[in-house]
Amino acid sequence: MFIETLEKFLFRQRTLVIGIFAVITLVLGYQATQIQLDASFNKNIPLNHEYMKTYVKHSEDFGGANSIYISVCDRNGDIFNPEFFQTLKSVHDQLFFIPGVNRTLVNSLYSPSTRFIEVVEDGFAGGPVIPADFKADRAGLAQVKENIEKAGIIGRSVADDYSCAMVSSQLLDTNPDTGEKLDSIALAAQLEDEIRGQFENDKISIHIIGFAKMIGDVANGAKDVVMFFGVAIAITTLMVWIFIRSVLLTVLPIVCSFIAVVWQLGMLNTIGFGLDPMSILVPFLVFAIGVSHGVQMINSIGKRVHEGCTAHEACCASFCKLLIPGGIALLSDTVGFLTLLTIDIGIIRELAITASLGVAVIIFTNLFLLPVLSSFVDFDNQFRSQPEGTHDHVWKKLANFTKPKNAAVILLITGGLFVFGHFKSQDMKIGDMKAGAPQLHEDSRYNQDTFLITDRYAISTDILKVIVETKEAACTYHDVMDRIDQFQWRLTNVEGVQSAISLSTVAKVVNTGYNEGNLKWRSLPRNTQSLVQSTARIETSSGLLNRNCSVMPIILFLEDHKAETIERIVDAVKQAKLELDTDDVQFKLASGSAGVMAATNEAVSEAQTPMLIYVYGAVIALCLLSFRSIKATVAVVLPLFVVSTLAQALMTYLEIGLTVSTMPVIALGVGIGVDYGIYILSTMVESLRNNKSLHESYFMALKERGSAVLFTGLTLAIGVSTWVFSALKFQVDMGILLTFMFLVNMLGAIIILPALASLLWRKNR
Repeated sequence: MFIETLEKFLFRQRTLVIGIFAVITLVLGYQATQIQLDASFNKNIPLNHEYMKTYVKHSEDFGGANSIYISVCDRNGDIFNPEFFQTLKSVHDQLFFIPGVNRTLVNSLYSPSTRFIEVVEDGFAGGPVIPADFKADRAGLAQVKENIEKAGIIGRSVADDYSCAMVSSQLLDTNPDTGEKLDSIALAAQLEDEIRGQFENDKISIHIIGFAKMIGDVANGAKDVVMFFGVAIAITTLMVWIFIRSVLLTVLPIVCSFIAVVWQLGMLNTIGFGLDPMSILVPFLVFAIGVSHGVQMINSIGKRVHEGCTAHEACCASFCKLLIPGGIALLSDTVGFLTLLTIDIGIIRELAITASLGVAVIIFTNLFLLPVLSSFVDFDNQFRSQPEGTHDHVWKKLANFTKPKNAAVILLITGGLFVFGHFKSQDMKIGDMKAGAPQLHEDSRYNQDTFLITDRYAISTDILKVIVETKEAACTYHDVMDRIDQFQWRLTNVEGVQSAISLSTVAKVVNTGYNEGNLKWRSLPRNTQSLVQSTARIETSSGLLNRNCSVMPIILFLEDHKAETIERIVDAVKQAKLELDTDDVQFKLASGSAGVMAATNEAVSEAQTPMLIYVYGAVIALCLLSFRSIKATVAVVLPLFVVSTLAQALMTYLEIGLTVSTMPVIALGVGIGVDYGIYILSTMVESLRNNKSLHESYFMALKERGSAVLFTGLTLAIGVSTWVFSALKFQVDMGILLTFMFLVNMLGAIIILPALASLLWRKNR
């Protein structure tokens, strides 16, 4: 009754309805033009995770994980020449004055805190590695080289082979010039223009890595998404025209789907959101989902026209026929995306809001606006004269899937695939599977810079800091320092740890110096006065202790940030923590870039199962509400579950880890995949309730919906398959996974669903 009332209002007030949609589109279209790319480091981490609470608590003293590393390299292989040192100083100064850089933590050979200490006859002597009166002549360069070796910074501030020197710093959360949140993308552009662009030449090469630089490179690659969006629209338009063979009816679903994207972007900007580079692909998915439902509507209108209805009658009938199944399918998509809000990571929550808004507006643009616009169309003779039943021979063959013997074979194969997929998916890793930034290709400039820095320095940029919380002046107590030393020794011997440093390491070196440099004295003094002597000269700027020596980090340099590496080391930390923790000494995870990754991986792992439960729970609830049948719900949901399991197995086979970037794909795939089953089963169940046989009911469902389901599955798959040519590795991965899910979900609705129906509706065989 409600649907009929709504249908009468819409089609009697068509001009008013179109006017309202036009005004909303103009307003939101203007808002969409104002939307900006928005990237921030904190959005990518689970701030409420236990590790991140430790990270935030001590970030002021020991810096965060949002760092910038700039390796200045001499192309001839030796840094000891005047031109190199002039460039190094210029890079140091330039980085120091870039807004958003924590100037107190800018570190290089030119930093006052980069000092050397040596043992001499009278005790100790030392000073800055580069003295205040430094001149880049032969004697001055020789002195600096000697100071570098005395300072023990080879492999950290200087490359192992003396080919490069490092300039590094932490970044602030806000831009001190504007007081606004730091714009990582703008900062990356500054680093590229003001440092690489200004100082790289035939003799000097510049290599920059860090989150801000990575996200900047991702944003540059994301600009190509506009091109892929255009290609997808072109491909989809061509496919729709091939399917419909009417220019006007091809344009309508494309335009309505594009309006949905405009509304989505406009609403995002209105509520104060930007578009993150990591979720910039979502508008394409909204467009694709819109086209899927638009084609169903046009297909239904075409069927009514073939039956002799006028355009107006066909549109009214199709609106009433598809509002419930289409609305339930889109609500399932929306609720499925909203379940991503349960994951406590800002970027995933933004993606959930972005996707759910986009899908929700499709209900209005493609289920309301599209049939109203179509009612004005004077269907041409070509469209009206297409023979009905052209594909009946195909549908009759597919309808045989409902026969018991065929159904048994299909279900047996499906069960085998599910078992294989389940066991294979158990090997899926949580986190990155490869070195470098997984968002970018291995041959990208960023990853090549990462590999160069990793190869030429003894330390890596993958740092895990274990924070030791203890009592004041703890560095003067042998028991505390010894526990730190034991903890460090255990972790140093874990596979994947390249090297480690802590206050105890430096204290032992200083103690050696106080004993004529004899290596036999490289140990922690048991005498309090001697321990005070060994730690007193170590400054807080070293990052090894806070002001009152109540907090001291153990810094672990990892070989890489692969999922298995981080998991192994975190497990070792937890084991050592159990044995060495006391009431006075607490070892806490974690800070550093690898600490952030560890927290993120654990958050993703913890959210994986609940997310799937929420997604499927929402789909099941809406299917029960729509069909009021447990059988129908099982027939829709079970193929989706099989496909999700196979998708996880595919991720394992392709070495794609479950990360912040790939995790939403599972929810997206389930949300979009449910559409196929709902459309087919809505017609099929209606026929079954009219006492038709299962074979005949499925044939009628295919005759009504089969062409549109096959078409949308193929069209969506072809559209996302073009992503394999993207400059962004994560877009390539998403393209592969979504292509798989679009195609296999479509096949599941066409093949597995009728086989399940044969088992569930035995009386109707």
